[in-house]
Amino acid sequence: MADTHRINFEPVDIEMEVTEDETILDAAFRQGIHLMHGCREGRCSACKSYMLDGDVQMDDYSTFACNDAEEAEGYVLLCRTYAYSDCDIELLNFDEDELLGGAPIQDVRTRVTAIEPLTRDIVSLRLDVVEPAAFEFKSGQYVDLFIPGTDEKRSFSIATTQQTPDKLEFVIKKYAGGLFAGMLEEGLSVGDEIMVNGPYGSCTLRSGHVLPIVAIGGGAGMAPLLSLLRHISENEINRPVRFYYGARTAADLFYLDEIASLGAKIADFSFTACLSESMADVGDGVHVVEGNVTDIVKGCEPDLARTEVYFCGPPPMVDAALALAETAGVPRDQIFYDKFTSPAFD
Repeated sequence: MADTHRINFEPVDIEMEVTEDETILDAAFRQGIHLMHGCREGRCSACKSYMLDGDVQMDDYSTFACNDAEEAEGYVLLCRTYAYSDCDIELLNFDEDELLGGAPIQDVRTRVTAIEPLTRDIVSLRLDVVEPAAFEFKSGQYVDLFIPGTDEKRSFSIATTQQTPDKLEFVIKKYAGGLFAGMLEEGLSVGDEIMVNGPYGSCTLRSGHVLPIVAIGGGAGMAPLLSLLRHISENEINRPVRFYYGARTAADLFYLDEIASLGAKIADFSFTACLSESMADVGDGVHVVEGNVTDIVKGCEPDLARTEVYFCGPPPMVDAALALAETAGVPRDQIFYDKFTSPAFD
């Protein structure tokens, strides 16, 4: 059996145990402690922290997330860090309300109820929760789906809300040669079972916040933003919402009718479709602008620093949105995103 050590987190004064065969982040999840995190693969820096004392080792990670100089100073990525002694660690990014108040990580058995194309390369996957009877999560979070018949898993954001805890929807982009894409094309059928593990991610609404919301999405990044929009509409949350969605052409847009319906229930709402390659009429009431989504947000949101910014999409879009938010002076605690990779960007 692996040795066990004590981890003390500063400045929040939270203590937990970790075994030598699990990362510090996984140990935190196991004990109901929701540390800030994103990709869980050592690529995004959301879980970057500072070692005050202790003996640790980091698995493979991206130097974009933690460069050599930072590692030499004592910075670590908790999703890749194993402890070999008692440790004191300073959390650099944390949300006190979320630390001990997040939904528990669960293993959930689900059954496929529908696989429906939304565009030429984006599919809606709908699952019924079988066991346990309901799945607890927050709008904007994601889970791992285990691919039937393999040891592989993929991360996907949830598009639904807690109003239907027994039913889940995922908006999935099909990448050429992708293992899960292949299952969606051929091999996965209605009635098949899929194991789900989660929820993960911190791209969630914080209760009591009142700043306007700017949501930036692209591709399958529609999913968590649609979940947030559904949540805001269902709970009659009174905050201005501006939703910008980037696509190549009009044929790559979807769920426009539902977005309009949800937006009609929000007192101050706007939706802008940002087409990078081809302008076209997409129907009455849809505001369409030509250009890359982050460039359009930059021109339309001069007071971005006075908003909360939520974004999800392909990694290049996420990088551009993060750079835009930082350049605009948006405080770090007003930026919410999850960055997990897809096969096309490995």
